[in-house]
Amino acid sequence: CIVAPPGKKLVVSDLSNIEGRGVAYLAGEEWKLQAFRDFDAGTGEDLYKVAYGRAFKVDPAEAVGDKRQIGKVMELMLAYQGGVGAYLTGAATYRIDLDHMTKMARPGIPDEIWNEAVKFWHWSHKTKRSTYGLSHDVFCACDSLKRMWRLQHPAIESFWAEIEEVVRAAIREPKVTFLCRKLKVRRTNEWLRIELPSGRALCYPSPRVNDKGVISYEGVNQFSRKWCRMNTYGGRLVENVVQAFSRDVFYNAKFPAEAAGYKLVLEVHDEFITEVPDTEEHNVDGLSRILATNPPWAEGMPLAAAGFETYRYRKG
Repeated sequence: CIVAPPGKKLVVSDLSNIEGRGVAYLAGEEWKLQAFRDFDAGTGEDLYKVAYGRAFKVDPAEAVGDKRQIGKVMELMLAYQGGVGAYLTGAATYRIDLDHMTKMARPGIPDEIWNEAVKFWHWSHKTKRSTYGLSHDVFCACDSLKRMWRLQHPAIESFWAEIEEVVRAAIREPKVTFLCRKLKVRRTNEWLRIELPSGRALCYPSPRVNDKGVISYEGVNQFSRKWCRMNTYGGRLVENVVQAFSRDVFYNAKFPAEAAGYKLVLEVHDEFITEVPDTEEHNVDGLSRILATNPPWAEGMPLAAAGFETYRYRKG
């Protein structure tokens, strides 16, 4: 439906895996930041292969086909403290046959990891926690992959716990600023503020911590669309922060892009669709360079962008 007028063309570019890069940057997962840099430079494997290789202790180059798909779901679904349920969602999204995946993954899962997953399976049944209708082996395979991913991401895993503790402390001690890696957390009156590296803050109204340590705030429930009190936890707080930070990185390119002649006509997630004269002066490489330019408050974060030129907009 979006078509360039006569004499114009559309130049489209989007950021590559901005959330994966964002969570690694904010958590300080240095090996992963270097893996992104190596991939961007053309000297490293893609991160889905790296994820599989590190988890299974094999050469990432071997992670092709189904193995790369396993790595892809691990990368996209587990960074925000997700477990079996998140893996199940990811497998459905990317059309992974879980029975087939279990057969592929089981030989490479260390016995000690598998045994912990089996214990969790029995505990889930005993406490009547959901096992999502999965068979014993499929459930244990998903839980094992979760455990293996976390072992390979100690900085991200500790980030979940740290931000949760810092938020609790800030709620209990108003008007005191607490640091959490690259973030500043402070409660002022009835607002909990998490300040991002850009200086923008996420605001949570009426924050509370109950006698069990559960954090809650008031907001709009994404399912019922009603204003209510909602619980949160470390992984979800990290998700909020990373997505907001990623938005700030993305939007940092908006004004330089327009100043360079790339007229913004639409944004789709982390993608700019711009309208420019149909000449060689404005091109996808130029727009991608602007998108991948680091803001001053995100120095050292690996950024990459790519896209295409067209007369009619499409999704790749």
